[in-house]
Amino acid sequence: MYTPKHYKNEDLASVKEFIKANSFGILVNQVDGKPWATHIPMELDTDADGNEALVTHIAKANPQWRHFTETDEVLCIFNGPHSYVSSSWYADEEVPTWNYIAVHVYGRIRMLSEDEVLASMHRLVDKYEKDSKHPISLHDMSPKTLAQIRGVVGFKILITDIQATYKLSQGREHDHSKIISELKDRDAGARAIAVEMEKKT
Repeated sequence: MYTPKHYKNEDLASVKEFIKANSFGILVNQVDGKPWATHIPMELDTDADGNEALVTHIAKANPQWRHFTETDEVLCIFNGPHSYVSSSWYADEEVPTWNYIAVHVYGRIRMLSEDEVLASMHRLVDKYEKDSKHPISLHDMSPKTLAQIRGVVGFKILITDIQATYKLSQGREHDHSKIISELKDRDAGARAIAVEMEKKT
């Protein structure tokens, strides 16, 4: 990912927290010589060997998994908030721009057993059900319902590289107060960018 040095976030702890909070990402590899992308939740985890990995699954009907190899790297894209930034908010004349947060994770695929897939499903459901008014649990589901898991392929992506771009009007610190104020009057993405900018001030 192209990232100018002043936009690069090398604080891996904060980047990993970002991945956990924005875990619905895009998995990209090559299928028949073309880029193929699937939108899926990818949970950051540490395996039994102490290796950090993204754990996920896709439908067996999706041909993407048939092109996984243990030697080729895949790309996982995680998008955060983003917003248009009007140059009318600057003290000096300049072109408008866009502020955003994006993280790219590269890694190699390792397939999971059916038991490992089931365990990962339990963790996934428990994580996202905890804030539900009437949380469900896979433990309460019938064997017939759980048999649907046979329709997915589970795998983990052993991380080889993490690249993070946090473009938050760096270099225009003298305009930050105005930019933040204006962003707070816009949509949810703009307000989230304002919060991220405030963390840097």
